[in-house]
Amino acid sequence: MSANPYALGLDRNQANHVPLSPLSFIRRTAAVYPDRLALVHGGHRATWAETYRRCRRLASALARHGVGPHDTVAVIAPNIPAMFEAHFAVPMLGAVLNALNTRLDPAAIAFMLEHGEAKVLIADRELSGIVGRALQMVGKRPLVIDIDDPLGSGGDLLGEAVYEDFLASGDPNFEWALPHDEWDAIALNYTSGTTGNPKGVVLHHRGAYLNAVNNVVTWAMPHFPVYLWTLPMFHCNGWCFPWTTALVAGTNVCLRRVEAQAVFDLIRTHRVTHFCGAPVVHNMLINAPAALREGITHRVHGMIAGAAPPQPVIEGMERMGFDLTHVYGLTEVYGPASVCAKHPEWDALSLQDRAVCNGRQGVNYELQEAMIVADPDTLQPVPADGETMGEILFRGNITMKGYLKNPKATEEAFRGGWYHTGDLAVVYPDGYAKIKDRSKDIIISGGENISTIEVEDVLYSHPDVLEAAVVARPDERWGETPCAFVVLKPGVAPMEPAGLIAYCRERLAHYKCPKTVVFGPLPKTSTGKIQKNVLREQAKGLQSR
Repeated sequence: MSANPYALGLDRNQANHVPLSPLSFIRRTAAVYPDRLALVHGGHRATWAETYRRCRRLASALARHGVGPHDTVAVIAPNIPAMFEAHFAVPMLGAVLNALNTRLDPAAIAFMLEHGEAKVLIADRELSGIVGRALQMVGKRPLVIDIDDPLGSGGDLLGEAVYEDFLASGDPNFEWALPHDEWDAIALNYTSGTTGNPKGVVLHHRGAYLNAVNNVVTWAMPHFPVYLWTLPMFHCNGWCFPWTTALVAGTNVCLRRVEAQAVFDLIRTHRVTHFCGAPVVHNMLINAPAALREGITHRVHGMIAGAAPPQPVIEGMERMGFDLTHVYGLTEVYGPASVCAKHPEWDALSLQDRAVCNGRQGVNYELQEAMIVADPDTLQPVPADGETMGEILFRGNITMKGYLKNPKATEEAFRGGWYHTGDLAVVYPDGYAKIKDRSKDIIISGGENISTIEVEDVLYSHPDVLEAAVVARPDERWGETPCAFVVLKPGVAPMEPAGLIAYCRERLAHYKCPKTVVFGPLPKTSTGKIQKNVLREQAKGLQSR
C-alpha cells in the first residue's frame, strides 16, 4: 500500500486546530453585537458586551480565590443573571460548573457538594434555609458567595461575600483561554436517581459546543431570538441554551418561578419567540385561563421534552397557536439528542394525526452520530414495524464523558460501544422511534407487555383529567395489572373509578385498561417528574385493601 499523500507531515497546529468550546460564542457575539440586549430580569437590562465583561469579572474574582483548571464551582439559584453568567465564567478558568437543582433537600445538596468537591458555592439567598442546613452536613466547607437578587424574597447571608461585591473585585478585561483539550470537563450534572445516591454526569466542552449548535439547526432558530427561561438552567445546563443564545445573539428573559400568568405576561411584553419546558409546564399553560393569553398575536415556538408528552398536550399547544417541537434526551446526552423532525406533508393532516406524528421521539439530532432502538444485549436493531420493543441507544459526540468517580456505572452505561438509556421504544416504518416505557415501568400482565405511556395517553385525553400516571399493581391471577393514579382538573365534579375505567375500555384493548384508579395528588421529583417508584409502593399496599 502506498503512503498516504494527504498526510502532509504535522497536520494539527494553531492555525487549523482550535478546541471546540461554547465559550467562543460569547466572545464573538460581544464583539459583533455588543449593544444587543442579552439579559432581561425585572428592571435589569444588560447588553452582550456588558454581560461578557461581567462574566470576565466573575472569572477573575474566582481565580483570585484560587479557582483553577478542574476545580468545581457549584451554583444553586433560579433562572437569574448570575446563573447565566456562571455558565461562561466558570469554564473560562478551565473549572467545572455544577448547577444544583433548587428543589433538592439539604442531604442531597450536601452529597453533591462533597462528591463533586466544590471549591466555591454561589447561592441565592432565598434558598439559604436548605443551603444552610446542607453546609452543616459537609466535611469541608466551600467558599460561599450569596446572591442578593432584588426579585427574590431574601434570606440569611451564609457566605464570605455578596455576588455583586465579589464581581466588583474582578477584572472586566480578564484574559481567559479556551480549554487545552476540548475533551476537558465543562459541567457536572447530577441525575435525579430514584434509589441510592445520584450519579454525577460529566460533560465536555466539545459536546456542549456541538449541542448548542444543534439547538439552532434543529429548531431553525434565527439570529436575535427572544428566549424565555421556563426551563431550569440547572436541568442539563438548560439543554445547552445558555450557550445557544450566545451563539445567535439572543435575548434571555429570566424567570424566577414558572407560573402561567408570569409566562404569558413576559411573552406578551417582550414578544418572546422561544421557550422550552417539560410536559408539565406545557400542560399548565394549556389549562390556564384563556384570558391570560389575550394580546399574544405573534408566533411562539415551544420545545418539549423531559418525559414522553401525552398526545393531548401536543394537540393543546397547537390549538393555542404555539408551534411545538418535540425532542428527547437525557442528562447523559446534554439534554435533547433526538427530535421528531417535522415534514411539510404533515401540515395537510388533521390536528389529531399531526399530534400522533409529533408525539414520537423521532430521529437523532443532526450532530449526534447515531440513535438506534435495539436489543440491549445483542445490540441487534429491532424491525421497523411499530410493535417490537427495544432499548434506545445513542452514540456520538454529544454523549457524556462518563459518571464522576463511578467507573462501574460508566462501563455499564457504555456497554457494547453505545450509551444505554433504559428507555424502551418501537420504530415505525419511516424510521421514527416512539418511547413506550422505561424498562423498569413496563407492565407484564398475563404474559402481555403493557405500555404505561399508552394508557396514560388515553387518560390524559379525558376532558376532566389534569395529570395521570400508571404503574403495575401486583395481581394473584395476572401477575400485574395497570393501576392509575389520577389528578382531576380544578372545579370538575368528582368521578367514580368505574367511569374512568369504562372510558379507557372504549379506547384500549381491555387487558391494557386500569383495573384500579386512585384519585389524589401525584408525588414528584425535584425536577417535576412523577415518582413512579413511590406510586409502585402505594400500589403494592392496595393489595391488602
